[in-house]
Amino acid sequence: MTAKDEFISIYTENIKRRGADKLLEYLHQSDFFTAPSSTRFHGSYEGGLVQHSVNVYHCLKDYLARPRTKEVYGMDYSEESIAIVSLLHDICKVNFYKIEMRNRKNEQTGKWEQYPYYTINDTLPYGHGEKSVYILSGFFYGDARLTRDEAFAIRWHMGFSGPEDNGTIGKALEMYPLATALFVADMEATYFLEGSPGK
Repeated sequence: MTAKDEFISIYTENIKRRGADKLLEYLHQSDFFTAPSSTRFHGSYEGGLVQHSVNVYHCLKDYLARPRTKEVYGMDYSEESIAIVSLLHDICKVNFYKIEMRNRKNEQTGKWEQYPYYTINDTLPYGHGEKSVYILSGFFYGDARLTRDEAFAIRWHMGFSGPEDNGTIGKALEMYPLATALFVADMEATYFLEGSPGK
């Protein structure tokens, strides 16, 4: 099963709220299923974004299933919430990358050759986590809108990696445990499952 097939299967099985069908249609019409997850680090290849999203889903499911985690958080999250925050946390990267060409010397022939590489073309400069929340709010609105836990989890899934004030991030992670769980799952997927090229 490809990452795209797995994503669609998890999505359609778990995300039932109004707007989910239109959102999936939007993903199909965008580059979500072919985009990289970054320009040169984790998932910097065609399809890297959907693979990363599926990896985060599995990491989050595993993290939330740990007995100690359930004890600390003191509550269970719905399968829908888990699917939404993990599969869609990086929807801000839709139509975000473009392919350009660079020159490099072929070590074997000594000749210069062109090769493709990913660059960023941010046509909606609205941040990272907040941009994902903004995009999702266009599909899940009214009584189908993101819950506060979901919105904060997606907004702060980068944890302390972003440029924001550490006190604000720390308070958000303390108040919304799903944000902490998603942050941990995202880091696990990024650095342990995916890593940098050549790792």
